[in-house]
Amino acid sequence: MAQEIYPKLILDALATVRYPGTGKNVVEMKMVEDDMRIAGLHVSFSLIFNKPTDPFMKSMVKACEAAIHAYVGKEVEVEIKTKTLQAPRPDLPDLLPGVRNIIAVSSGKGGVGKSTVAANLAIGLTRLGHRVGLLDCDIFGPSIPKMFQIEEERPYSERVNGRDLIMPIEKYGVKVLSIGFFVEPDQATLWRGGMASNALKQLIGDANWGELDYFVLDTPPGTSDIHLTLVQTLPITGAVIVSTPQQVALADARKGINMYQNEKVNVPILGLVENMSWFTPSAHPDEKYFLFGNEGVKHLAEEMNVPLLGQIPIVQSICESGDQGIPSVLDPGSITGQAFLQMAARLVTQTDIRNQQLPPTTIVGVH
Repeated sequence: MAQEIYPKLILDALATVRYPGTGKNVVEMKMVEDDMRIAGLHVSFSLIFNKPTDPFMKSMVKACEAAIHAYVGKEVEVEIKTKTLQAPRPDLPDLLPGVRNIIAVSSGKGGVGKSTVAANLAIGLTRLGHRVGLLDCDIFGPSIPKMFQIEEERPYSERVNGRDLIMPIEKYGVKVLSIGFFVEPDQATLWRGGMASNALKQLIGDANWGELDYFVLDTPPGTSDIHLTLVQTLPITGAVIVSTPQQVALADARKGINMYQNEKVNVPILGLVENMSWFTPSAHPDEKYFLFGNEGVKHLAEEMNVPLLGQIPIVQSICESGDQGIPSVLDPGSITGQAFLQMAARLVTQTDIRNQQLPPTTIVGVH
């Protein structure tokens, strides 16, 4: 039998349990709440964690139980409750209750200008009077911070309704978040798929996106774990597929369309965007040179019976503006600026049609 049990005996035992990564024990970290109850051989108290997603929560509970059994007595009945300082993340699918439309911008392959289209689309929507957020979902190759010239920004958190939420960086009227804000720009992100997916979920669910008319997702090229995470986390209103006119890109664009139209995913295609449609020299704005083929995406849109949202030409200024962090849509007098603004307007039309004719998208179940 154990000797008479009193609080200090329990606290001395708990002082032998260290929280991983800090080197401090749960008592000095003030993780043991002042609600201890002792009734004969029954002991109950609460452990306090910062987040409901703390990865060590279960192991710490077991470690505390083991410490009490080892230093107080094996016959002691231990009841440990867990509490968190931060309110839990909202349950799916109500993760972003203030967001009306979620638009995934995708491409079957890299190098077709998908992020350029996503950035200009987001800004174009704000110029049409909409409230817009843009999430850079490319965990391994984030490019949105450079396109907005906000690479040096570091988001801070604010306490909102009992939760510490990341505050997106706002520029050109767009709320922006990217993993690029949290890693060194010249360092490769060496993460396994699960780590990348968890980081993405945090950028979605632990950020203060607020009220948005459009939440634009700049997804990684191809089809990957990230895409699966997105459709399992968010009810995506519709997808925009970006491709160049060349045949190899079109073949991959078909795969991207198929991914969203898969019966288990069932995300409507709002339209295709043909990027790099033709080259126009700055000195000869009326000339067109079809470097990658002529209207390949337009023909694919007709074949797949989906709208063509826009054809974006190549001009020298589009590369320069992207590198300088001044997207082309900010210059509505330019050829590309006009094309991007028209693309944004067509997307609004197609989104309205989709919402009138189809039920809301549901998230893909996890099995």
